[in-house]
Amino acid sequence: MTADLPEGWNRVRRVVCPGSFDPVTNGHLDIIGRAARLYDEVVVAVLTNVSKQALFTTDERVEMLREVTAGYRNVQVTRFHGLIVDFCQANDISAIVKGLRAVSDFEYEQMMSQMNYRLAGIETLFMTTNPLYAFLRSSLVKEIARYGGDVDGLVPELVLVRLRDRLESLKQAPGPGGTR
Repeated sequence: MTADLPEGWNRVRRVVCPGSFDPVTNGHLDIIGRAARLYDEVVVAVLTNVSKQALFTTDERVEMLREVTAGYRNVQVTRFHGLIVDFCQANDISAIVKGLRAVSDFEYEQMMSQMNYRLAGIETLFMTTNPLYAFLRSSLVKEIARYGGDVDGLVPELVLVRLRDRLESLKQAPGPGGTR
């Protein structure tokens, strides 16, 4: 016997995991994988944010995410710009899944979740991060990698290769005025 759902609810449990994913880390993949085990469909939405200078283009981030999530049949990867609530409404998604590393994450994400609910009735579901990844941030990975630090094990292997290649190409590129 199935219970009748209130009007506006659907039986397909579809959620979104939004982010910039520049680059995708093993912490991101942990949250995506756990969400994929709990929900019928997980949409990984890669933010196009023109106000930030990304290391990888949106297309590159989408491609990497598609490759590293290929083993999940219920995960799809796409891009978005603008408000996540608009993306959710346009794609019939009723909830956002976010990973929390620390109390400081919660304070920020709580305000965002309350605003998203106020704007569009979109729920936000929080998952605590696996302790193995509690310190992990894309910006930290990029900074360590830029200075030659070891980020092996913090990102998927294919991302590690592309990260090293990108940073090497940036070192080779001419600087302002055509000099290196």
